[in-house]
Amino acid sequence: MEIYYSFIGSDLIKTIASYIVTIIQGMGYTGIFIAMIIESACIPLSSEVILLFSGFMVKEGVFQFWYVVAAGVMGNIIGSIITYLVGSNGGRTFLIRYGKYFLFNKNHLEKAEEWFLRYGEWGVFFGRNLPVIRTFISLPAGVARMGFGKFVLFSFWGCIPWNIALTYAGFKLGENWYLLESYTLPFTIAIAIILVLLFFWYLYKASRRNKR
Repeated sequence: MEIYYSFIGSDLIKTIASYIVTIIQGMGYTGIFIAMIIESACIPLSSEVILLFSGFMVKEGVFQFWYVVAAGVMGNIIGSIITYLVGSNGGRTFLIRYGKYFLFNKNHLEKAEEWFLRYGEWGVFFGRNLPVIRTFISLPAGVARMGFGKFVLFSFWGCIPWNIALTYAGFKLGENWYLLESYTLPFTIAIAIILVLLFFWYLYKASRRNKR
């Protein structure tokens, strides 16, 4: 079966999307599982493409709906745990040792820990349903050493709505599954730009405090 699709965006985005489609066509549920591990491990592999295309394959009778959702959720969890462990070990050590070069000190780390202690569960849950943020939320959760059991539990429940919604959207759109990706791409880019601007705002405020 030949798949026709078109993406709005750069050649890099088109290449990545084509690569995702090839993996899923060749490896089936295992391809979905591996792709979602990568997507949850701070590597911006589009879950929209993964799940929308997989939903389309459900429409074609190639996949089963709930198997796609299960493969996606399990991939999310494994990738998230890997990223959490990186953050709680290597990432934390890196910030303690080199954070001063990014105007990040121990006080900031303590504040992050306090925030995740109070609000981390819902931050992880809702973060799982936001483009860009869902890819990276596990890293700060690990750095702040959010309770591991709570992290896994709320990650699991947070992944389910996203996986079901996108798989269903791909199923309903059928061969036009790529159209939704085209609409969500500007929203994803906007969130990425906002996060970058917030980072530079933080650097600006921190540098002013240091001068005082």
